[in-house]
Amino acid sequence: MEECKIENLYDLNQTIAKDIFNGVTYPWEVLPKIESFILELGNTLSEDEYEKKEDNIWIAKSAKVAPTAYIKGPAIIGKDAEIRHCAFIRGKAIIGEGAVVGNSTELKNVILFNKVQVPHYNYVGDSILGYKSHMGAGSITSNVKSDKKLVVIKNMGEKIETGLKKVGAMLADNVEVGCGSILNPGSVVGRDTNIYPLSSVRGVIPPNSIYKNQNEIIDKI
Repeated sequence: MEECKIENLYDLNQTIAKDIFNGVTYPWEVLPKIESFILELGNTLSEDEYEKKEDNIWIAKSAKVAPTAYIKGPAIIGKDAEIRHCAFIRGKAIIGEGAVVGNSTELKNVILFNKVQVPHYNYVGDSILGYKSHMGAGSITSNVKSDKKLVVIKNMGEKIETGLKKVGAMLADNVEVGCGSILNPGSVVGRDTNIYPLSSVRGVIPPNSIYKNQNEIIDKI
């Protein structure tokens, strides 16, 4: 599945976590590595630019973190990121430069590339969000199948076994997710694609498209 390969989804120059993708083909392959990667990377960060908190949390000195936000380590909060009132970061999170994590947004085992916005009542778990991707208010990633079986990536009759019970969404660069949408386990959304509000998304959505529903995906003009 060419559409799901890392090089077809992400500009790796737009994340401090670039090296975690070395030697793998598909982005979900790095999900089990996020925790150990943070611990390794965090200890190399400049003390002039980052402050280390207890529980292996590194926060850029230029980042804005509301006093009411909850952050559990390990985590890295990038330069000029904004962690707003009552954000809930449950650990194993890499938050890119200039990213926004908003009110009542919950993160767990994620990589947010630079300039990602999850600003209003979002749940993002076991997911990777590419450069400048944006999740509208109330949109969430569902990361566990209802039957609790291992997640399979599906696209037009093709299948890839992930071997993982928890896989959320892989959003490529510049993806726009409409308000109130659900990204089902193993969703992969290509670059520059827009998801209509109140959508239920599953499978692989091609780049440069507009997703209206499972049977109506059109190319952008």
